[in-house]
Amino acid sequence: MNTEIIVILATLAVLEGLLSADNALVMAVMVRPLPASLQQKALTYVMWGAMILRLAGVLLASFIIKYWFLRAFGAAYLAYLVIAHFLKKGKDDGEGPKELTGSFWNVVISLNLVNLAFSVDSILAGVALLKPAMRDTATGFWIVVAGGIMGLILVRFASTFFLKLLDRFPALDDVAYVLIGWIALKLGIETVEQVSELYHLGISAHMPPAVFWTGMALIAGVGTFIATRKAARSEVQADADVRAITEQRNRAANDPLDGRIDGT
Repeated sequence: MNTEIIVILATLAVLEGLLSADNALVMAVMVRPLPASLQQKALTYVMWGAMILRLAGVLLASFIIKYWFLRAFGAAYLAYLVIAHFLKKGKDDGEGPKELTGSFWNVVISLNLVNLAFSVDSILAGVALLKPAMRDTATGFWIVVAGGIMGLILVRFASTFFLKLLDRFPALDDVAYVLIGWIALKLGIETVEQVSELYHLGISAHMPPAVFWTGMALIAGVGTFIATRKAARSEVQADADVRAITEQRNRAANDPLDGRIDGT
């Protein structure tokens, strides 16, 4: 364990926390059209699905680290997420995720697809933060695994803190996505560099670690300063909002998987 690995894990923890808060908020909003008893049952299935998808993502991490074309797809996917986030934000004027319509199972399946996207985000962010020399090594693999596990833990236990932050300072969500965009750029440049070396294309593409981490620090520092200059909600309002979301989620987490979907 050296300083560089600690910095990578700390960065992953912050990103995972913000994305986990997003995940918890999306789950709470999208089940609202269901009756109260079915909301709890749906969230129970979804939370089990989230754990399974995270574990599957961790198992796939070794393939993403090994093959350049999977990293290329990862860079493109992360870039797409950033672009889609800001386009949607401009169109919806900050209205947030839409409520789902349809049957109980439509809600469960749709939410598990959302969880799949968050699981992929987690693994790709971990891969992108690695130096090329760390890939194809046990250290690199376990860093990515640690990121996936942190995401799983944060979704269940620590998202309350980040939910409150996002409720009071919604612009922090934008800072997280700008960071993801910078990470996507790094992963894309490194993929081009590897392909050039592999096929002798003579393309010079490289992002020095100092440039990458300086960019991360500037985005995080300046972005956080701007995002937290004015709170959108008071601390009391944020506490009330988060309490409602976490109580709903915790009831679902404690509801046994008894096979019934009618809440009786």
